[in-house]
Amino acid sequence: MTTPTHTDDTLAPGAPPLTPRVAIVTGGAQGIGAAIARRLAAAGLAVAVLDLNVDVAEATAAGIVAAGGTAIAVAVDVGDEASVAAAVATVAERLGAPQVLVNNAGVLRDNMLFKMRADDWDLVMNVHLRGAFLMSRAVQAHMVPTKWGRIVNISSTSALGNRGQANYAAAKAGIQGFTKTLAWELGPFGVTVNAVAPGFIATDMTRASAERMGLSFDELKANAAAASAVRRVGSPDDVADAVAYFAGTGASFVSGQVLYVAGGPHG
Repeated sequence: MTTPTHTDDTLAPGAPPLTPRVAIVTGGAQGIGAAIARRLAAAGLAVAVLDLNVDVAEATAAGIVAAGGTAIAVAVDVGDEASVAAAVATVAERLGAPQVLVNNAGVLRDNMLFKMRADDWDLVMNVHLRGAFLMSRAVQAHMVPTKWGRIVNISSTSALGNRGQANYAAAKAGIQGFTKTLAWELGPFGVTVNAVAPGFIATDMTRASAERMGLSFDELKANAAAASAVRRVGSPDDVADAVAYFAGTGASFVSGQVLYVAGGPHG
């Protein structure tokens, strides 16, 4: 496992003396999370790929290492307090104190309100909101003493409302309020907190959505592209690039913001 060092453009006064800086990406095994993990590793960070599916997370981490980066996989249930505490402690022990956290873990349980089961509501809230809360609370304990940190929460354009996603929309809107509140609370300690809100991103999750809607994935992507100002759907790398900006030292005067990566004006 190689250990990259920071280049001059990744260092800034007040940054912690970590070589490399350590990042945690939840839900990092596949899709958007895996793209974020790879992008941060390419920028010289040591990345902990946290996921409930540790076998897939191991494969993602191995790919990063094979490309010359530093990465480990750690199993976590982001909605479970003890699991979160253990995972963060493992990262700190194996890589060093985490200074970047990307709260990306998420699930979909779409349905119209009158069909939505209470356990599907609870699961979505548990993973998105409780997960972001537990992970942020655990990781900020490592950021605050060093007076430096970056928290990037993954929201969605669904936060603005989306038919059949009352649970997901409420959770993603909650993420935005959570982001803005933490920006106020943690800003005095050198920690910025921002959110990235993707639009339609071509992933296995959106492929599954197409199946539930009775559409082919190509049909769903075509419909989404037609509704986009740039006439295409997004890729996980589009989201990863936005996250990398917020996670870097160049965004030190940007906090409490929601960036819509959606191919057009939103928000």
